[in-house]
Amino acid sequence: MIGVVAVSHSARLGEAALELALQMVPSGGAQVRVAAGAGTDADGSPVLGTDAVAVAAAIDELAEDCDGVLVLMDLGSAVLSAELALELRASDVPVRLAPAPFVEGLLAAVVSASAGGELDAVAAEAAGALAAKTGQLGDDLASAADAASAAAPDAAPGPAPGADSDAAPGADSRRSAFSRTVRVRNALGIHARPAALIAEASAGAVVRLRRLPDGPEASAASLSRLLVLGARHGDEVELTADGPGAEAALDRVAALFDDGFGEGTSCASASEPAEPPASTRSDPSVSATSAPDPSSTTVAPGAVLRGRGVSPGVVSAPVVLLGAPLVEPDGAVTVAPADRAAAVSAIEWAAVAVADQLRRRTDAASGESRAILDASRLLASDPELVAEATALVQAKGRTAPRAVWEVGSAHARKLAALGGRMAERVADVLDVRDRIIAEILDVDLPGVPERDEPFVLVARDLAPADTAALDGGNCVALVTEDGGPTSHTAIIARSLGLPAVVAAAGATGIPADSVVLVDGDRGTIEVEPSAEVVEAARAASAVIAFDGRGALADGEVLPLLANVGGAADAETAAAARAEGVGLFRTEFCFLDRADAPSVDEQVAAYRAVLRPFAGCRVVVRTLDAGSDKPLPFTDPQPEENPALGVRGLRLARRSPQLLDDQLRALAAAARQESAHVEVMAPMVATVAEARGFVERCRSAGLERVGVMIETPSAALLAAELFAVVDFVSIGTNDLAQYTMAADRLLGELGDLNDPWQPAVLRLIHAVGQAGRAAGKPVGVCGEAAGDPALAPVLVGCGVTSLSMSSRGLGRVAAALAAVTHEDCRRAAEAACSASGAEEARAAARRVLANPENPLY
Repeated sequence: MIGVVAVSHSARLGEAALELALQMVPSGGAQVRVAAGAGTDADGSPVLGTDAVAVAAAIDELAEDCDGVLVLMDLGSAVLSAELALELRASDVPVRLAPAPFVEGLLAAVVSASAGGELDAVAAEAAGALAAKTGQLGDDLASAADAASAAAPDAAPGPAPGADSDAAPGADSRRSAFSRTVRVRNALGIHARPAALIAEASAGAVVRLRRLPDGPEASAASLSRLLVLGARHGDEVELTADGPGAEAALDRVAALFDDGFGEGTSCASASEPAEPPASTRSDPSVSATSAPDPSSTTVAPGAVLRGRGVSPGVVSAPVVLLGAPLVEPDGAVTVAPADRAAAVSAIEWAAVAVADQLRRRTDAASGESRAILDASRLLASDPELVAEATALVQAKGRTAPRAVWEVGSAHARKLAALGGRMAERVADVLDVRDRIIAEILDVDLPGVPERDEPFVLVARDLAPADTAALDGGNCVALVTEDGGPTSHTAIIARSLGLPAVVAAAGATGIPADSVVLVDGDRGTIEVEPSAEVVEAARAASAVIAFDGRGALADGEVLPLLANVGGAADAETAAAARAEGVGLFRTEFCFLDRADAPSVDEQVAAYRAVLRPFAGCRVVVRTLDAGSDKPLPFTDPQPEENPALGVRGLRLARRSPQLLDDQLRALAAAARQESAHVEVMAPMVATVAEARGFVERCRSAGLERVGVMIETPSAALLAAELFAVVDFVSIGTNDLAQYTMAADRLLGELGDLNDPWQPAVLRLIHAVGQAGRAAGKPVGVCGEAAGDPALAPVLVGCGVTSLSMSSRGLGRVAAALAAVTHEDCRRAAEAACSASGAEEARAAARRVLANPENPLY
């Protein structure tokens, strides 16, 4: 195996480049070390620079397991440090310094090393990345345009290029030296990562893909075309190749399909896969970048809009609406034949200029923002987008702006029709389209406005370049009508620490300059809130130090625990003085895995979480994959309603060994650490399921066993479940979803997915009373546990511990310290007797109101 060392002046840059590269290969497929930065200054801030000793240490570390090491450097002194490191190192493993572009070279090197390439081959792949980048922006682009022009109707009969650019070529239109038919075997189909792998594997030959039987065709070198190919699990794809190395390139690409692109494979039916729901099959109209809809209904003061909170925090500031988009170019205007060459040239130069603009923004960005902007640059450099637009100019006389508009809009509509994550890329394509048109017309592109005062940016959706441009500005929160938890708006908002709410229907109807209160935790936007509401929200969101002991005013102890997803969360929770872990989400350790982790890998991951909580209670939830957290190695199958499908404990019906391996690993980790481990299963609905889980746990050597109460069935059977298990923990997010029959991922139904709903509170109360009768613990580990206003009500319902994010511990502790158990009991009774969520809040507030409790 060949190891790779990335040498960078910036630790953030090195880590971000490595993260991007590793997303393109299976976990564990490459040995990579980052030697970045020059330490920290007296204030703890990172210092830019490179350290030859650190580079030498990275080489020596890799030398233990690798046959050779390739070193990539970003610029300047990084080269000098790498050269000096060769003299300082203690190992004698072969080392090669690569004169390759840092990001693209690292990506190519990691992919080649993961594939088992020798040192020379890995170095050659890294160096070749520079040629690929140059080709995308220079001569190759012009060549692609020339090729499209040659194929125009002026030179040959047939339909105009661009009129149906996805149509399969006729039998006589292209003779390929090699062809092959493959099947899409990975569960998620051809999305961004497989597309990148295909583009890389096809290097050196002209490779095209066509979805069978009569689907669209795409060049393997075109990222956007591969995405709109729409190849899903079970689809057949025809591969064709010409040119030197064609057969070898086909072998490489076919092997990717056979392997499921490293994401695992599942048996594909010979028949066509089931169609997605109608909502994702539709072809919605696609508007230009983020324009407020002038026909939107104006949102009145006092209104509260609900969406999907994707980045936490509470902010109050005036609204700024993203500027109107470019006006659609007139399709009736035509270009005279004598002037079409100039129009073609305008498109080509505009695409190069936009790619250069985005490259400069990429260079100024970091982390996830950098990777996302680089993807937009690749879209601007897409030779097929330019070729199709120029073909429309030559074949039909479209103006340059109109041709780019039509091609970009067509790509966006196809992505929207695919639904899911592909639909979330629509804003990216439209952003590139509009940037090229603005460059052709020499006009300013509307984007994020510049304001001297803090503001909340409201838009239909945001393009990645706009979102990334918020860094360092006065935007303090984001609200969009479209988007989802994996959209670029969500990703970049989290990386910048901006509170954000997406999928907020009607948000663009909020009048400009209206003051809004944005709550990124709850996913709400309140228009023109009162000063008292703003102050209460800010107070509720303020971080209050926790002294490590949860208790009521009358001295009753109530443990306050933390929800964690991995070792870093556990360290943070321990530093926040959490009294233990009430929910260890084990699936979060393996979200980036294409294959199931081994028992040894799991033991190591679990020990890292248990270690900071020596002597404390740690409640571990077994794998909760499925629904909104699909994992490739769990062999996910298409389901009509994933939330009601094979998820949580139900995965053991399909993959029993997966659960048994996890229980063995948890038992081993518990033996090797001194934390008090308790294990619980998610998505339990029957007593038989609980009994079977307990038996498996005890067989693996785990003594304390419980279940999650997430279904109304489990809540109603609580007394019978307590006869089988040692404890229960209530997951309020899913319990509300299933009780109210409202998808928790659908912002439009946010009012129903509210733990204050009396139906939900009555189920919690029933579980609490069953626990009290059995003398066994009842915990709450959903988001409701971190609500300081709701915490006393939960205690009054019979809950004996609360588990939440670390930053909520102090606020909840302060709320509980102001009330007695009798106060809690009366508040719970009042809330449960209410007829609606708002009435329940008000009823609890009336019971608990006192001068010493600012929450009420």
